[in-house]
Amino acid sequence: MTNIQYVTKEGLEKLRAELHELETIERPKISQQIADARDKGDLSENAEYDAAKEAQGLLEMRISKLKDSIANSRIIDESKLDSSKVSILSKVKIKNTANGQEMTYTLVPETEADLKLARISVNTPIAKGLLGKSVGELAEIALPNGAVMNFEILEITLI
Repeated sequence: MTNIQYVTKEGLEKLRAELHELETIERPKISQQIADARDKGDLSENAEYDAAKEAQGLLEMRISKLKDSIANSRIIDESKLDSSKVSILSKVKIKNTANGQEMTYTLVPETEADLKLARISVNTPIAKGLLGKSVGELAEIALPNGAVMNFEILEITLI
């Protein structure tokens, strides 16, 4: 069963660049480490060899996951997005109705989330509560700890 994930063009390019680096730079480094450790003699008591083999296994697993992600990625057609409602790639300015604090978040695919840049995954509770809402609407968001927060949508723009 394929797990389609939607990404931006830039997000897909980052995945491809990471895959390229792992396959062309990291994989040969680990192969060399294994060869160097093997040359040191008895493999049954060679910690360097064991560490290099473990690193190789983790690297190959990451490469496999990246290949799956790239194969199942679909680029989001930004021309079909509607700025009148909150959707993926929306930049949303919201106000916490309890304390009046205003925040601005950009809703992005999970692989592109970065809280430092105020880019939150569409799979987070806040994003799920905002999706489909329009300017002026209230979003009631149930947090994982059981609390409920209310946010007013102040502004929606597309990135």
